[in-house]
Amino acid sequence: MLNKGILWVLRLLVGGLFIFSGLIKVNDPVGTAIKLEEYFDVFSNDIAGFFIYFKPFALYIGVVLVVLEVVLGVMLILGVRSKLTAWALAAMILFFTFLTFFSAYFNKVTDCGCFGDAIKLTPWESFYKDVILMVLIGGILLLRNHLPTHAPGWAKKSVIAVAVLSLILSITAIRNLPFIDFRAYKIGVNIPKSMQPSSPLQYSYIMKKDGQTVSLDQYPTEGGYEFVEMVLKNPEALPKISDFAVWNEDGDYSEEIFSGNKLLILISNRAKMSSSNLDEIDALVKDLKSSPIQVVLVAAASQEEIDQLLIDQGWNILALQADATVVKTIVRSNPGIMLLKEGTVIGKFHHNNTPDASEVLDLYIQ
Repeated sequence: MLNKGILWVLRLLVGGLFIFSGLIKVNDPVGTAIKLEEYFDVFSNDIAGFFIYFKPFALYIGVVLVVLEVVLGVMLILGVRSKLTAWALAAMILFFTFLTFFSAYFNKVTDCGCFGDAIKLTPWESFYKDVILMVLIGGILLLRNHLPTHAPGWAKKSVIAVAVLSLILSITAIRNLPFIDFRAYKIGVNIPKSMQPSSPLQYSYIMKKDGQTVSLDQYPTEGGYEFVEMVLKNPEALPKISDFAVWNEDGDYSEEIFSGNKLLILISNRAKMSSSNLDEIDALVKDLKSSPIQVVLVAAASQEEIDQLLIDQGWNILALQADATVVKTIVRSNPGIMLLKEGTVIGKFHHNNTPDASEVLDLYIQ
């Protein structure tokens, strides 16, 4: 009886955590794909070159993984194919543990994306979390003889329903934008303010003196100390945004972007940019020409690519360059649209949901 009680607690903990993790990533499968691409790049350089061939399929692999996380978590809790589910979870956590250890030990991918952008963990925190999960799943496997051998029909139907619903939600998030935006550029955020520390940064100074390591709040003025490192005491005060910058051959335009009303057309990769809704974007650019809203192209592309795009689309607008990672962080769409009012994000759109000029103007009036 005690074993069954322990097993039930383990099933709830492990299953619940997998469901939680999976649902967060179902909300943003494009983000999961971006993280997988990072891993494939690193693995192709450090482990085996064939990993690079997985990169074009990162989105499909990501969708399968996030749906599988949710489904296996539900199966474990409901007792559907319990032993198979436990072994599948063990295989999955071994894979995740390898990824997080690789990230932490070699400092290659500094955020595993275990909980998407909702909960940020350091590589070592992610690894320790996976180790704990391995222990919990190991406990389930040790007690596997007490797992349910049969599940009621409603439980099996529930698993199928969860799988279908998770897949639909994933596809919807891909074709639109995440249902919940956990990133630093979500609607309502003032970007220039988020680029500043929330409070003065405080440091401690790690020094050596007479063979002893000491921590000081002030840099010592007397002699005999050897500097080791400077440690931030209040990391929670760090700027939420530290990498935003836009520029062109004339210089940096970051400050100018934060003044007045701006509509940014964002492109994270020129070669992979979708052309399916460019007609709607063309119409939007044309209709806003005489409005108080300045349309700006921001692209992670070479100046030559940007110039050619302006010619191809007939856009007579300011065009700027940006880092691809920043653009992907801002909006999960290529191209995507972001509306700024004095540096505050007031709207974001997938190209499948390109607004017309009246919708855009209404947002600035509110």
